[in-house]
Amino acid sequence: MRIIEGRNPVAEALKNDVQIDKIFISKETVQGSISQILTAAKEKNILVKYTDKKALDKMSENGRHQGIIAEAMEYEYKEIEDIIDYASKRGEKPFVIILDEITDVHNLGAIIRSAECLGAHGVIIPKRRAAQVNGIVAKSSAGAVEYLPVVRVTNINHAIKELKDSGFWIYGADMDGKNVYDEKFDGAVGLVIGSEGAGIGRLVKENCDSLVKIPMKGNVNSLNASCAASIIIYEVIKQRNI
Repeated sequence: MRIIEGRNPVAEALKNDVQIDKIFISKETVQGSISQILTAAKEKNILVKYTDKKALDKMSENGRHQGIIAEAMEYEYKEIEDIIDYASKRGEKPFVIILDEITDVHNLGAIIRSAECLGAHGVIIPKRRAAQVNGIVAKSSAGAVEYLPVVRVTNINHAIKELKDSGFWIYGADMDGKNVYDEKFDGAVGLVIGSEGAGIGRLVKENCDSLVKIPMKGNVNSLNASCAASIIIYEVIKQRNI
């Protein structure tokens, strides 16, 4: 069972027919968008329980439940083929974000949000030593996790090989790379974002076809992983739109 917290994440889960067991709502917040959620829950015959804020605070994983928490089935991870099919249905060349040991759940949620908003087709994460999809990720993604395929793999390098065999060109975000604005992203793209501290692992970097960097002009020469991902994702999409 996983926890989905906040009005927007719960609303998006309902829209996408996520299997929700029950919804807990604070008696003090039955107004505004909550009333729309109640209507949707009634239509889907989902049990709604009214409780107090203290009880929700105990259930909460991130402390920002906004007076509503849903208990849902565990997140259903997708397969790489699902990402490719998703792109095909949209008539677009596939674009996938590959995360190499991103451990912060807020960063994972933020990257999923940026990827979905900007037009990428999926995210790949490792099963071990990395953040997994949970309630905090759902909240941080503002519900985007219910729309964008997230694939969980045992080995990132094997996943990269599978993508290459399917015609992808793999780019790694690394400060030793080429200026991202000088690169041409005109095919099926896989973008590797490394961990918050160590960046991309050595073997993963070796398996990338090309490395790209964001030019820095300030005194601080590095960006948060989710910020860096957003900038490069935008550049890929911008080039495709032009």
